[in-house]
Amino acid sequence: MFFDTHAHYDDEAFDGDRYKLLASMPEQGVSLILNPGCNRDSSMTAIVLSERFPHVYAAVGWHPHDAILFDTESPELIRKWAAHSKVVAIGEIGLDYHYNFSPREVQRGVFIRQLELARELKLPVIIHDREAHGDCMEIIREFPELCGVFHCYSGSPEMAREILKLGWYLSFTGAITFNNARRALETISICPMDRIMLETDAPYLAPVPHRGKRNDSGNLPLIAQVIGSIKGLTSQEVAAITAENGKRFFGIK
Repeated sequence: MFFDTHAHYDDEAFDGDRYKLLASMPEQGVSLILNPGCNRDSSMTAIVLSERFPHVYAAVGWHPHDAILFDTESPELIRKWAAHSKVVAIGEIGLDYHYNFSPREVQRGVFIRQLELARELKLPVIIHDREAHGDCMEIIREFPELCGVFHCYSGSPEMAREILKLGWYLSFTGAITFNNARRALETISICPMDRIMLETDAPYLAPVPHRGKRNDSGNLPLIAQVIGSIKGLTSQEVAAITAENGKRFFGIK
């Protein structure tokens, strides 16, 4: 059974069949799904979905795109949400210097504040890092008490080694099936299996041969196949190992 450790079923792309699709996932071999929040509304929706489906869990936080929306009430909201039994992480948080939808200095301040909250609440963190590798690494080094995962990992193998030394995890999406995925495949080859997690980032990043279509957790086997081919494992073995990694990371029994 697979654990999709990062999927946005709160996204409007699922408005037509969200509940039906989520209900079908255990039959498709997906036993667990983690839905991270990106702002106030999506974090609240993630919690609602986790209450409706036993196999769905939530993370809460402000994505760097929405960092400008983080206000004086936001820390208390995170504390309130974190008390929910199915909220298991702070995320998706981090830095995105590709789009700069929020000013970089705002992104950095909100990122640090949410890491402080994660430390206070003793929760792991889910990191979004796009074209901001240096600043992300500089900031997380200031929080040695935390454990986190770099979702949809896009850095170098050298950066991956540093993340692994911190005791953190790497998560991989359908992007590893793309023709330009050479660096990600190199990273997978040097990453121990006990530090790898699978994710779809649905509805985005559908793997080949579904690239360009709406993604969902049912595509996890295509990601597992690539990792298995590198590690000399079957897709079922990859599924079992990465699911255990995810449960350990998020504290799900």
